[in-house]
Amino acid sequence: MTWTGAEDDPGRVESATLALDGTRLVARGTSTARSYVAAWSLVTDDDWVTRRLDVTVHGSGWARTLTLARDEGSWEATATRAGEGGPSAAPGLADPESVAEALDCDIALCPVTNTMPVLRHGLVTAPAGPEIPHVMAWVDLPSLTVIRSDQRYRTVTPYDDDAGHAVVRYASASRDFVGDLTVDRDGVVIDYPQLAYRATLS
Repeated sequence: MTWTGAEDDPGRVESATLALDGTRLVARGTSTARSYVAAWSLVTDDDWVTRRLDVTVHGSGWARTLTLARDEGSWEATATRAGEGGPSAAPGLADPESVAEALDCDIALCPVTNTMPVLRHGLVTAPAGPEIPHVMAWVDLPSLTVIRSDQRYRTVTPYDDDAGHAVVRYASASRDFVGDLTVDRDGVVIDYPQLAYRATLS
């Protein structure tokens, strides 16, 4: 699948391959922006809970890596940085305790990582309902700094065969943003307002 950036960021391209197996997800992707290129891989445990995320970012004269893992309710990160220039913020967990409640990682600008909370709560087929709060381990790009992000999800319109999609409302307290995500039958984003639109299915 490939997503293109919104109108104010047309040069950004997000690509990913996803494999859904029961209640587990394995995904690999790339993000190409004006100032960097990132590659990542994601593996979840049962109920789409993040087990491990690996990210590598390359810019002009610099590079960073991050391994973020969740085990028995705690998060650990290993990060490296090389070269000169690049973001001033350090890669890795800014405050491990702040993300202790998080079940999911969330990669900045990446439509794929919305999939886990959508599937966990059955929001593709659920009737319109109340907001469900989430704490996410949010990974900034390109710095690879990991911080807490408080988010909320709820079904607006369940999946309709004729329309070929469902609508899930996403709200981020961290960014003061609310958007209605169009998702397919598998809970994968088709259209993320102000972020990206899916250009290809494979």
